[in-house]
Amino acid sequence: MTMSKRLALAVLSAATLMTILDGSIVTVAMPAIQNDLGFTAAGLSWTVNAYLIAFGGLLLLAGRLGDLIGRKTMFLTGNAVFTVASLLAGAATTPEMLIAARFLQGVGSAIASSVVLGILVTLFTENRERAKAIGIFSFTGAAGASIGQVLGGVLTDTLNWHWIFLINVPIGVVTVALAVKALPADRGIGLSAGADALGALLVTGGLMLGIYTVVKIEAYGWTSAHTLGLGAVAVGMLAAFVARQLTTRTPLLPLRIFRSRNVSGANLVQMLTLSAMFAFQIIVALYMQKVLGYSALATGLAMLPAAVAIGGVSLFASARLITRFGERAVLVTGLVLLLAGMSWLTRLPVDATYVVDLLPMMVLIAGGGLVLPALATLGMSDADAEDAGLASGLFNTTQQVGMALGIAVLSTLAASRAGSQLVSGASEAAALTSGYRLAFTVAAGLLAAALVVSLTVLRRPAITAAVPAEFATPAL
Repeated sequence: MTMSKRLALAVLSAATLMTILDGSIVTVAMPAIQNDLGFTAAGLSWTVNAYLIAFGGLLLLAGRLGDLIGRKTMFLTGNAVFTVASLLAGAATTPEMLIAARFLQGVGSAIASSVVLGILVTLFTENRERAKAIGIFSFTGAAGASIGQVLGGVLTDTLNWHWIFLINVPIGVVTVALAVKALPADRGIGLSAGADALGALLVTGGLMLGIYTVVKIEAYGWTSAHTLGLGAVAVGMLAAFVARQLTTRTPLLPLRIFRSRNVSGANLVQMLTLSAMFAFQIIVALYMQKVLGYSALATGLAMLPAAVAIGGVSLFASARLITRFGERAVLVTGLVLLLAGMSWLTRLPVDATYVVDLLPMMVLIAGGGLVLPALATLGMSDADAEDAGLASGLFNTTQQVGMALGIAVLSTLAASRAGSQLVSGASEAAALTSGYRLAFTVAAGLLAAALVVSLTVLRRPAITAAVPAEFATPAL
């Protein structure tokens, strides 16, 4: 790997670390934000939901725009928007200001993140080199999700919650400055090759409305008029989008991409896996704070072994294992480890000890360091250079939809079980623990389903074809 490629990979990884870290760093700071800005209990959830809705809703459109107008342009624009939004979030003095800034952060994250994998697969075309690059990239993403809670606790307890956003500003400025020189210029294939304005409106509106409906299930319930009505509208918009793609001359999402078993299967496995694992990250933090009485800082430190395990495996083992055994075998191994860890949590007691009851999962979650790089490789394996941004946007979209679905469904189930236990006379700690155990049981089921799909649908990718000359990334 040349020095120029290393620098480009460092820039892409830093941007990914920043955006993913921002999705998790806020979780342990939410009580402090609520106390300082006067959020209501219902309003507080929008510090997460506003980000998820914008991020998940815009990824597919942003990925296609990267193919059309140039992925470097989209990357620079997205990081600039995210950096400015982080400054606004850190300076927020009212709930409305913070929610608006979080939405804008989600917009910037979607624009930048949608094209990162597309840049990677056109920059690293040789199999061994690509596996190593994706392993490093996945390390930063997985570590960001775990480190976010640690860093959030440290910053909130030692400084104040404003710094969980302000810390992004210097990182963002440096990233943009380095990206101008480090990333290869690309022309894009032109808006005329896929400027489907109506399709963009349908899919962006459908995804945003769908994610909004999902994240509000806990407040309104599964069978409420709010959930069923908005859900039906969202499904209708997405169905109209699919119909549009079948008939328009320049589709935003050419449906040929789903002919690949690896692309379709990897996106489905990712949705199932992240539904389980993102919910685990949130729910286990709630368990430690509400049942075991951990502080924000103690919760973050308790999650540190998970970050170390995922990061170590992603950085030092995943590329070698993928090169030797193939993506599918590595993915299956990782899912088995995650399933074992999640199954362990289904027996959590009210008076858990960290070493016996929680630490085993923090170690077994190292399986995520195998799963994420393998999925990224499989999800991009059959995308040619013309559709690399599209495949990257699709992959990131299923990631965000999976995370939103997971936390909405599992937190609703946990709250419902806890409520019924309280009515039956259980203590608050026992009721909460029962709800969390149910959530972990369902999460284990999702991981088992992901394992089945991996074994029955996915195939080892063929040797990577050469990138067509007109789309090739110029050497630096």
